[in-house]
Amino acid sequence: MLDSFAPHDTAQTDTRDTAGIPARPLPGFVQRRLDAYQERKRTNWGGRHIMHGRATVADDLVLTSNDYLSLQRHRTILDAEIDALNTHGKGAMMSAIFLQDGTGTQRSLEQRIADDLGAASGVLAQSGWCGNVGLIQSIADERTPVYVDHLGHASLWEGVKSAGAKGVPVHHNDVEHLERQVLRYGPGVIAVDAVYSTTGALCPIADYLAIAEAHDCVLLVDESHSLGTHGPNGEGLVASLGLAHRVDFVTASLAKAYVGRAGLITGRERFTEFFASESMPAIFSSTLLPHDLAGIAAAHKVVRDEPWRRERLHAISKHVRATLLEAGYPLLNGTEQILGLEVGIEADTMHVRDVLEAHGIVGSIFCAPATPAKRSLIRLTLHAGMTATQVERLVATLLKVRTEVRLSEWSSVRRQSRSTRAVEADRTLAA
Repeated sequence: MLDSFAPHDTAQTDTRDTAGIPARPLPGFVQRRLDAYQERKRTNWGGRHIMHGRATVADDLVLTSNDYLSLQRHRTILDAEIDALNTHGKGAMMSAIFLQDGTGTQRSLEQRIADDLGAASGVLAQSGWCGNVGLIQSIADERTPVYVDHLGHASLWEGVKSAGAKGVPVHHNDVEHLERQVLRYGPGVIAVDAVYSTTGALCPIADYLAIAEAHDCVLLVDESHSLGTHGPNGEGLVASLGLAHRVDFVTASLAKAYVGRAGLITGRERFTEFFASESMPAIFSSTLLPHDLAGIAAAHKVVRDEPWRRERLHAISKHVRATLLEAGYPLLNGTEQILGLEVGIEADTMHVRDVLEAHGIVGSIFCAPATPAKRSLIRLTLHAGMTATQVERLVATLLKVRTEVRLSEWSSVRRQSRSTRAVEADRTLAA
């Protein structure tokens, strides 16, 4: 943690290292960053780290994991990984660029997943982050505008920086704004999430695709929160909408529904060789290990063979959302398994977190840079392993604490109320 390096009083900095030898003080530009962090911790977080709630206990309902299908302890997946470790050991420690012959376990797995997703080719990356950064860095340059949805994942923006490209923000799910931006800046890369990670909102993929095709743009859809959870076979939104042959690139973190440590990119024919040779994260990181590949292969089969997990996840999500919406919680912007309770400033969000934890409900705080400033939130991620008792406990608790968490004062509630009043005023004028 940064606070382990930053002194509480910079005027009395201890400049001795662990051997007792005087150490050179940090340069001013580094110390300023550390001081700014300490100031944020002191003024916005009340002196404690924003992520430090109370320690969880055995009967807490913990809704922080992205394991949407509850596969973390699936015996088939665990056995596949154990067998791979016993058979192959830790594997070869080398860059994926040396896997160029098109054969072997990784290449066959990449093609199998691509086939099932309706894509021409696929490539596994070290993580979803590496996949997005490496992809954008590979296909864009300083002359390329990259249009990123306002709620798009940070890895998309990091890819823009890595490419030296021009990042162009687009209002969330605003198709008309996207088209205006494209008309202004020209052909480029349009980057969106299929399901947004802070709200559970669905992207209007078909509408974005129409703009991409009309204006000679590339469409990149990040399916991190929809691969495995959406589509009859868990193939994700792009494939289930019949758009796999038209969307240029699909990316995903497999650390969600696939409970794996890897990223996935599907794209055009012969893309695998290109990515491995051009993506900086792919070239300069070690390749995936045998047990990683075995776990991904097993998870891919489980995702396809056990559709009841998706069905249960969607049923839970629909029930919880409908009940909380009726109770006044601001969930209008999302529909899926991610519940983003936008509170506002960080101190208020910490208060809500503490109240929920006191009632045995544990969620994740998202704050800047994961959210816009003063729009921090509590994210509750629903999953297929929740029992009926746990679902009702979650709902009952959130209904019970509305006054205690000061629901009516949340920035999103006030914003939603203003929007509702504006709509009602327009209807009155129209009448």
